[in-house]
Amino acid sequence: MERRSFLKMSAAMGCAASVTGCKTSSDDANVVPPKPPVGEEQITWSSCLVNCGSNCPVKVFSRDGVITRVETDHDVVDGDDIYQVRACARGRSLRQRTYAVDRLKTPMKRVGKRGEGKFVPISWDEAAKTIGTKLTSVIAEHGNKAIFRSYGSGAYYGFASNACFNRLFNLNGGCLNAYGNYSWAQQMEAAKHTFGTGSTSGSSTVTLANSDFLLGVAYNPSEIRQSGSGEGYDYLKALQKSNGLKVVMIDPRYTDSMLGKESKWLPIRPGTDAAFAEAIAYQMISSGWVDNNSLNFINKYAVGFDAASIAQQKEIFAASGDATKQEYAKVMKPEENYRDYILSQGIYADQPLKTPEWAEKITGIPAAQLEQIATDLQNAKAPYIVVGAGVNRQANGEQSMRALYMLSVLTGKLGTLGASNGELPFMSSMSRSGIPTGSNPVKESISFFTWSEAIHNGETMTARSHGVRGTDDLDTPLGTNIKVIISASDSSLLNQHAEINNTAKILEDETGVELIVSCDCWMTPGAKFADIILPDTSWLESNDLVNDSYASGALGYITAMKSAIEPMWDCKSMYEAAALIAKYMGCEAEFTEGKTEEQWLEELYQKTKDNSNNLGVVPAFPATYKEAQEVGFFRKNMNDNHVALESYIKGGKALSTPSGKIEIYSAELAWRAANWDQESTTDVKGDTITAIPQYTVTWDGYEDEDTNIDYPIQLAGYHTKGRTHSSYHNVPWLREAVEDAVWVNPMDAAENGLSSGDKIEMYNERGSIAVKVRITPRVAPGVFALGQGAWFSPGNTVGSTGHIIDEGGAINTLTRYQPSPVAKGNPQHTNRVAIKKI
Repeated sequence: MERRSFLKMSAAMGCAASVTGCKTSSDDANVVPPKPPVGEEQITWSSCLVNCGSNCPVKVFSRDGVITRVETDHDVVDGDDIYQVRACARGRSLRQRTYAVDRLKTPMKRVGKRGEGKFVPISWDEAAKTIGTKLTSVIAEHGNKAIFRSYGSGAYYGFASNACFNRLFNLNGGCLNAYGNYSWAQQMEAAKHTFGTGSTSGSSTVTLANSDFLLGVAYNPSEIRQSGSGEGYDYLKALQKSNGLKVVMIDPRYTDSMLGKESKWLPIRPGTDAAFAEAIAYQMISSGWVDNNSLNFINKYAVGFDAASIAQQKEIFAASGDATKQEYAKVMKPEENYRDYILSQGIYADQPLKTPEWAEKITGIPAAQLEQIATDLQNAKAPYIVVGAGVNRQANGEQSMRALYMLSVLTGKLGTLGASNGELPFMSSMSRSGIPTGSNPVKESISFFTWSEAIHNGETMTARSHGVRGTDDLDTPLGTNIKVIISASDSSLLNQHAEINNTAKILEDETGVELIVSCDCWMTPGAKFADIILPDTSWLESNDLVNDSYASGALGYITAMKSAIEPMWDCKSMYEAAALIAKYMGCEAEFTEGKTEEQWLEELYQKTKDNSNNLGVVPAFPATYKEAQEVGFFRKNMNDNHVALESYIKGGKALSTPSGKIEIYSAELAWRAANWDQESTTDVKGDTITAIPQYTVTWDGYEDEDTNIDYPIQLAGYHTKGRTHSSYHNVPWLREAVEDAVWVNPMDAAENGLSSGDKIEMYNERGSIAVKVRITPRVAPGVFALGQGAWFSPGNTVGSTGHIIDEGGAINTLTRYQPSPVAKGNPQHTNRVAIKKI
């Protein structure tokens, strides 16, 4: 035998052994020795559909129904317009993830207490009948609002995605809607009330090549968007093209988006970003620069900078004949204007001046550096300001986001190529047709984050108290508690939700939720709390059609996925699972429309092929879906040089705000401040809504005197390269490649007697976690930084505050469930902790 043939056979035998080792019994795995594959190597295309924003294609190699290796795209030579879409380590580990030892193999039902993880196998028919019967009875007794599909981003891209459950529910009267998401909730509200946008309409990353100053706050595309074609790739290319670009990065961590690519890193204390912005604004306004350079721009395109602009807009609303705007006019107060607030004048005269010296004490950034940033913004011809989503996931993160957005307005340079407004960069994408879900007949919706509260208190939740939407008025209650939860590729059921210990107690209580269904590929921490488990097929076992998602940069693409192997064990796709449940709800014919998966995919492919947005794809789309699967991957440079607010500034197109202008002063937020519950009624520090952005001292923030003694350390969460949220945590390769350790500054290490490799308990009143320490100057003093997404795994040891120590190190064991004031979103980067060596 030739050496090359021997090596290939050895590798294939190793793969075969790994598959048999996944069987439910170790004895079964040793009954029949694996035979070496002898078939020809097959090559198929699949995709990494995890929620990082890129949907990178992967090339899958298999023999005799066994995946042997996974490679990334290398089919073209990199050029300016067309280039390789290289997957990161996560996509390259898909073989290990597909063959993971914790793969779910058959439908199961719970036999122990919720959370114990005790299940017995059942048939698909029994599982579907149980779910369908329960859904029908709950709808009959409590109405469709009692049904909730919890927010999950682990599989929402393709045809056989969790959208199939939306289709099922909508065919049966709908379910309780949810608005917002765990990533962007507060920034979406901040952008809506400032620019009338959704927080992802900043200038395209490629336009950064035309900028002369980049101010990035918590902006970290090199780690968050790792794809070889995503935002991180565009960012690097833009830096290479923009000679002389000054790059200033504000972040508690020295991230991989820096590493010498920045001109300056200024570490900041978490949650103090609004104070940072106000000090810069103070410099720009108090120096007279705004009056002499950008005031005309502000007066023309914005409302709220001074009292006169608010008074004028108030008159316009009062005379509009629009009932909503007339309600706004009643509560608008010209004295609450931005200029007076920043300069501590008028009604704000008793507040401290927002000087750089004032902000230095709060943020930790030297006053001289704050003054320099103001100068840089003033001198720049095209300042590109971008604020990462980590800022919005703070207590009252709405205020921080709006405060930072103000800096772009003060420059007066919006609408200029190379400038941006602080929002995340706009991303174009190729278009893909998906399974039609229909419309949801249920008009009410709750925040994605308040579902755990709605299990017991949904009946009484209102717009005034919880931001419930779709009710008749502020005080009409939702009227129903959540009785059934369908969790589809969704770790927010436990791991990614706040205050894990408390969430677990809510789920354990069977007097609340009567049925929890988990449809997933792996036994996640949340799946252990299910009553029925449905085993989904993995991406490498699936035929599907997917596009390039929401943060894939300038290059658009479509992947016609072809299964490398048949679905293993007794796994079925979400389409098949939903169709089986539809049978027991009496709508199977309506759900399937008499089509097989193959027929659906052919139909959706034809619609995708004919979409005008996809013209010019390389190579050209073939006639049929099956032919497209043989090609696998199609790409096209979208050539979109979107400039933030250009259509408004230069095109005269009004914004979607109530005034049609940039709203420094938000009339709608003024109305909410006058009508919604906030700090005076909730007794939650920092739970305030104001018409203009204001730095707010919040619970567990840097200046929170109620907690800074018992819990002296600020804990910052961040996204690691080894996971996307909690996805891929169960891949050993990635756990070796990306260490799950808490970053500690050398000064803090010395103060606490810590060395790299030490194991510590981090704790607060909500829980305790065990983590390793890594000493590094890449994190600000007084701040510990821990990657989010590790899987919750309670051990047997009681921690310092009476909670079982989470040996998995899930940061959400420590986070607080406290919906933010405006978005009712998750403030999960606001944490204070104490530590103890283990």
